[in-house]
Amino acid sequence: MLFHSLPYVVFLAAVFAVAALLERWRGARLWFLLCASLGFYAAWNPAPVLLLLLLSTVSWGVGRALASVQHPAARRAWLVAGVAHAVAVLGLFKYGDWLGRSACEAAGLAGIPLAWRPLGLLLPVGLSFVSFQCISYVVDVYRGELPARGSWRDVTLYVSFFPHVVAGPIVRASDFLPQLDVAPRVSDEEGARALLRIAVGMVKKLAVADLLGAQLVDRVFASPANHSGPEVIVGIVGYTLQLYCDFSAYSDVAIGSAALFGIRFRENFDFPYRAEDLFDFWRRWHASLGTWLRDHVYRPLGGGRGGGARALRNLWITLLLGGLWHGAHVKFLAWSAVHAGAMSLQRLAGWPWAGASRSARVLGWAVTFAVVVQSRVLFRAADVGAAWEVFRRQFHVGGHSPHLGGLTWLLLAAAAAGHLVPRRWHERPAQLFAAAPVPVRVGVLVGMALGVRAVASVNPQPFIYFQF
Repeated sequence: MLFHSLPYVVFLAAVFAVAALLERWRGARLWFLLCASLGFYAAWNPAPVLLLLLLSTVSWGVGRALASVQHPAARRAWLVAGVAHAVAVLGLFKYGDWLGRSACEAAGLAGIPLAWRPLGLLLPVGLSFVSFQCISYVVDVYRGELPARGSWRDVTLYVSFFPHVVAGPIVRASDFLPQLDVAPRVSDEEGARALLRIAVGMVKKLAVADLLGAQLVDRVFASPANHSGPEVIVGIVGYTLQLYCDFSAYSDVAIGSAALFGIRFRENFDFPYRAEDLFDFWRRWHASLGTWLRDHVYRPLGGGRGGGARALRNLWITLLLGGLWHGAHVKFLAWSAVHAGAMSLQRLAGWPWAGASRSARVLGWAVTFAVVVQSRVLFRAADVGAAWEVFRRQFHVGGHSPHLGGLTWLLLAAAAAGHLVPRRWHERPAQLFAAAPVPVRVGVLVGMALGVRAVASVNPQPFIYFQF
């Protein structure tokens, strides 16, 4: 059930209607939301629901154990057990074949002939996000940031809540679970803003991201040799814009959907392509993943304490693990290594400098955007070899650019507009929509739907982050 499909709209409306009827009965409402969330997840594939229930049950049990013991060594042992369980499940399904095959290849280089028989395990949709949220719950309880929940239902609902279960954003347990304890209050204005946000997310996905991919990006990366240098360059920039529209569109729908039930998620994107340095970029881009890695990997390793080589080591470990989280492939390690290397140089240079001039800030933005755009080739290409072909083709002189037509430039402009216009231009339409009479709101939403239907002629594509 894709977020940007009619079945999801019907599902969301039905769940909202029943949850509203159950508003006075907290327990029944939460049980209903849990069942609806599990049903939503089962719509992809029923079998992985058992894995989700296993992960959430173990995390709930570890939380209960942490609440019942006081000895520091025992608490650390339970923490390790809870984290290790989530990591082991994720590692088996996502990295088992890759690690086994890599070990056999390494043994072959050492003169030990080994053959790896693939496990054949299918990666359940959203397993990476589910595992990270289970770890978040255990760690938050261990750190005392959240009391252990006695209710299995509450912890399982936190892990499986349908707006974020498939592709995030990663929601902290200490942010989500306390919201279950208060009566959901969604004002008329908040409800209107939530609906508009869902609609905007669907427009970004269907009318911009998918079309941009079909019109240019997919063709360039499928056969870079058939495209001119300028077309390849525009295709790479187009992929960067497509990725933002796709990722942020999912977050828009997720945040808007959760808000209808009185659940607030933190913002996941904050105009990342306005960043003037890479550290700022990672604060703005997929913030829920970035803050999770910071709080659960970087800081436990020591963070920036001690400075110098130790801080750089922690930075490299965090970013390489973040790259590996995206997939068991060398290209993701290469992509994260590019960012780690560039951020190391930035830290050694002391950028951003205090009182940097406007021209220096513009230069910082240009360098940051160039690193982000060019490293995305590794993220998008099938493998490192294919990425090299795309890199090399950028410098090809001659040829024509048949795919750089009016529609392509219009899509690129639409994708870039969100970063170019002032922030207040994003807030003002939401204010006007919320203040408008209900018939006007309905008319706006219907108009947006009809506009998307007229423009989005390609088949809807799954959100890119579903693969992670």
